Amino acid sequence: MNSLERVGYNDWFRSQIDVEKSAAHEVARVVSVHKGSFVVTKGRGEAFAELSGSLFYTASSSSDLPTTGDWIYADFYDDDSQAIIHGVVPRKSLLKRKTAGKIIDYQLIAANIDLAFIIQSVDHDLSLRRLERYLVMVSESQIAPVVLLSKCDLISQDELEEIKGNILSIARQTTVVAFSNKSGENINTIKSLLLPGHTYCLLGSSGVGKTTLINSILGTEQFETQSVRQKDSKGRHTTTSRELIQLENGALLIDTPGMRELGSVSVDTGLDETFSEILELVQRCKFGNCSHTTEKGCAILGAIEKGKLDEQRWKNYIKLRKESAFNEMSYSEKRKKDKAFGKLIKSTLKGKNSR
Repeated sequence: MNSLERVGYNDWFRSQIDVEKSAAHEVARVVSVHKGSFVVTKGRGEAFAELSGSLFYTASSSSDLPTTGDWIYADFYDDDSQAIIHGVVPRKSLLKRKTAGKIIDYQLIAANIDLAFIIQSVDHDLSLRRLERYLVMVSESQIAPVVLLSKCDLISQDELEEIKGNILSIARQTTVVAFSNKSGENINTIKSLLLPGHTYCLLGSSGVGKTTLINSILGTEQFETQSVRQKDSKGRHTTTSRELIQLENGALLIDTPGMRELGSVSVDTGLDETFSEILELVQRCKFGNCSHTTEKGCAILGAIEKGKLDEQRWKNYIKLRKESAFNEMSYSEKRKKDKAFGKLIKSTLKGKNSR
């Protein structure tokens, strides 16, 4: 195994490599991102990296810039301790969400993920509506999800089975694994899902036990954890950036900070896959232009009335669909303004140079 294969390089990524760029630069992978600076690796050792001026100024959006898990073209200096990033290799997958707050833009979470572990705590954190948001985000990126239920030692087996049933009712084909960092229950089951050469990520709110799970998998207290507040069982932020961690068996794992907001932009595919039963019901409505509010013969209203469709799930679907459409429209308007401003700057500079 060569050095790059140690951090997930395989035939798929080889097929995406630009011959001219690979002749001019080396291929490496982004380990972490820190406010404009990066840590990258060629499989052995790490280097601090910055963007080349060309890459920074020609990027039309945040999606054109590297994120954790990306494969990149880079030049290395000072005994491979420093690097300049010149480009990003096409991605196999990209996890992203709307930036927090009122700004309509993308925030990149991680790239080239094979499987996402969505962690929900069985005590105070569990929310089917939030889980649906995570499933939409993961499905949009064509990444396989696995739901992990942490702190399962805090509830009875009957309560746990009820929670699993509720999750499987909204994610029929998804694997659900309950575990406990405290007792060690099913930690080995999770380890068995981590295959050499594959890249995984952990998603979930603060305090659900993501960092503690990594320590349990590693078998050592390598990463700092913080106590959980007694009044609401919520942990303080421990992970503040995304970092690619290499496990002993050759699997790669990316921890992510807890997310307070999970806004969505342009997630039609993710919505269709996550709410597939709703799409099936819509096709059965008597009228093609059914608004699903008062019409006779509406399959959605009929399913809700018969208890075959949870009304809250339907409302969440509508909420996510409207939110995505609004954010996508706002993002498109922002991009148009950015392009117009860019043209103005170029034309101004061109006018000055021609004098």
